Amino acid sequence: MSISSKPRRFTNGGFLAALLALSCALLAGNRPADAQEAVDVQLVLAVDVSLSMSAGELEIQRRGYAEAMTHEDVIKAILSGLHGKIAVTYFEWAGNYSQRVVVPWTRIASVEDAAGFAARLSSNPPGSARRTSISGALDFAGDLLAESGFRSLRRVVDISGDGPNNQGGPVVPARDRLVALGITINGLPLMTNGGLTTRFDVEDLDTYYRECVIGGPGAFVVPVNEWAQFPEAIRRKLVLELAGAPGERPPVISARYHDIYDCLIGEKMWQDRSWMWTDP
Repeated sequence: MSISSKPRRFTNGGFLAALLALSCALLAGNRPADAQEAVDVQLVLAVDVSLSMSAGELEIQRRGYAEAMTHEDVIKAILSGLHGKIAVTYFEWAGNYSQRVVVPWTRIASVEDAAGFAARLSSNPPGSARRTSISGALDFAGDLLAESGFRSLRRVVDISGDGPNNQGGPVVPARDRLVALGITINGLPLMTNGGLTTRFDVEDLDTYYRECVIGGPGAFVVPVNEWAQFPEAIRRKLVLELAGAPGERPPVISARYHDIYDCLIGEKMWQDRSWMWTDP
C-alpha cells in the first residue's frame, strides 16, 4: 500500500469548514475543563464532635441532619430555588487540627439526591476528639468553599457546637475572614445538659455565638436547649438557609469584639486551668 504525500486540496467551502472547525477547537481548548456548576447555595455543615459530646449525642446529630435533609420542607426549599439545586458538604470538627469530611461536596437536586446524602451520613459511626476550635473549623470551611467546584450567589457555613473556642486562633478574626469573602456563618449552639458537663462550658452560649461566631448577610442563631429539639431545629435552620427570600430570615446581628461580650472567654477559661492537661 502506498502513502500519498500530496497536500490535501480544499474547495472554498471545504476551506471555510476546516477553518471553522479549527476555531471551535481552539475555543474549546481555552474553555476550563472543570467549569463550575451553578447552584443556588453552597452549604457547609460543620458539626462539633468534641469529647464533651456523648456517643448518643453524636448519633443524634448525625441522624438529625440525615432526617432534616430528606424532610419534605427542606426538599421543597431546595427545589424552589432559581436553579433547583444546592451543593452541600458535611464535616465533623473538634480541636484545631481535628476536621474530618464525612460527606464531600454533593449536588442535591432531587429527593433521590437527598436520600443518597443521608445514606452517606449514616454509613460510618461518628468519632470524637479533644478540644474545641471553632476558628479552626471556620478556616477549614473556608477552604472547602474555595475548592467546591460549584458557584452560587450564596455561600453559607452552618456551624454547631456546645462550647466556646479554646484552641487555635481567636474566633473573631476567623469569622471576619469568611465574612469579608461574602460568606454567611449561621450558628447552632447546643445548650443541652445531657452530655459531659465541664468547667469550660458557658451558660450563655447562644450570646457567645451571636456576638463572636456568626456573621454575614442574614446571619442567625438557632439555640438547642434539649436534644429533643434538635431535629426540628435543624429542619428549621436549613429551610431558612435555603429559602431565597432574605426578608424571611432573622435580621443581621452585628458582632462586637470585646465590646459587650468577651469573645476570648473560652481561651481564658482554658488558660486558667491548663495545668490539668499536658497538650499545648
